[in-house]
Amino acid sequence: RRCAAPARPAQPLPARPGRTPTSRSERCAPLSLPDLESVAALARQLRVDSLRCSPGAGSGHPTSSLSAADLLAVLATRHLRYDWDEPRRPTNDHLVFSKGHASPLLYSLYRAVGAVSEEELLTTYRRLGSRLQGHPTPVLPWVDLATGSLGLGIAAAVGIAPAAKRLDQLPSRV
Repeated sequence: RRCAAPARPAQPLPARPGRTPTSRSERCAPLSLPDLESVAALARQLRVDSLRCSPGAGSGHPTSSLSAADLLAVLATRHLRYDWDEPRRPTNDHLVFSKGHASPLLYSLYRAVGAVSEEELLTTYRRLGSRLQGHPTPVLPWVDLATGSLGLGIAAAVGIAPAAKRLDQLPSRV
């Protein structure tokens, strides 16, 4: 379950990363040392991959990704319920990435779960015609909406959450 060291390819996380807690008491339970080490290893790998993809593009905001790596690692391993092989599955949670300029972090997560290859991450980020643009767009099946203007994602999530719960009557979370 651990992500590999930066020099080696990352090991894909399972379709439901880590052990997905079901009850509130499980979700709020303290992490065991091995779980904590696994989350920390994923956060380190996300940081490394975020920094590795940006120089090839010659532009981007790699440091914006660094500040959210721990948060995304915890979300991915402890809370996010998502089938990466079926991105349009109605019961998937919605990961709305309001901090769109930190796209290297999101793309690094996609690499960690095996949805994007290392080659695609390192050679196509911010290239014309690439799926991995400077801000995430719905060209990628795991992206619900394009974000970039700070706050846009929060506003959209405020709409997505009640729509999923009340209109679609789905157990997905935002």
